[in-house]
Amino acid sequence: MLIDTHAHVNFNAYKNDGQEVIKRALAGNTWLINAGSQFSTSARAVEIAQNYQTGVWAAVGIHPIHLGSERFQTQVDKNEAVKFETRAEKFETEKYQKLIENKKAVAVGECGLDYYHNEKNKKQQKELFIQQIDLAIKNNLPVIVHCRNAHNDVLEILRKKNRKYGKKLRGVIHSFSGRLAQARQYVEELGFCLGFNGIITFARDYDKVLAEIGLENLLMETDCPYLTPEPFRGKRNEPLYVRYVAEKLAEIKNISLVEVEKTTTQNARELFGI
Repeated sequence: MLIDTHAHVNFNAYKNDGQEVIKRALAGNTWLINAGSQFSTSARAVEIAQNYQTGVWAAVGIHPIHLGSERFQTQVDKNEAVKFETRAEKFETEKYQKLIENKKAVAVGECGLDYYHNEKNKKQQKELFIQQIDLAIKNNLPVIVHCRNAHNDVLEILRKKNRKYGKKLRGVIHSFSGRLAQARQYVEELGFCLGFNGIITFARDYDKVLAEIGLENLLMETDCPYLTPEPFRGKRNEPLYVRYVAEKLAEIKNISLVEVEKTTTQNARELFGI
């Protein structure tokens, strides 16, 4: 069994066939957590999860890009770019608290800092991130952290919160994109997990991190509908494809797929309490 710890079947990319996508995942022995990016997608993630007794959960939060209304294009690599629009949204704690009170909500996120798309509102991004960390602590939930070109500031905020809350602060750095030294700081200093997705099947940037960081600190994810792994590049991603991420990790670490499945699934179940 595998767990896709970061999916977005709650996004419009699946509005016509989301149930079928989830059905394929569950039939393929794959569980999933749909992460919210704003209130509407967070509520949708909870709504979807309520339809399943087990195997499907939700995370609720605001992605930092939703502080403003803009159009973005993210370059994954030279062959892939993702276009999307955002709308300005304030973090209303009470609304998210109500979503969290549903037992299908197992994390706060995705939340964090994104200086790749916007460096002009760093202060506001930090404030939003801190609000969501505090909400997670209040509810004894982990955080799913988005970090793009902002590792120093994310580490600084997490260190401060760690000094205040200790082991109550826990979570995952989703789609980890940092260096080995930063990976070690997250894992060894803060006790966080690192999430990896389809990027590792077509880019060699993170082979050293994956080889050096212990399997007990890693989580598998897809970030679907984005970052589709080989051999499906160019097509819409889905939770079932997390298997290709796991296979690549096994290859990089020179261990069996069974070991990757067993350990990363255990990691996810322990972190998210599922």
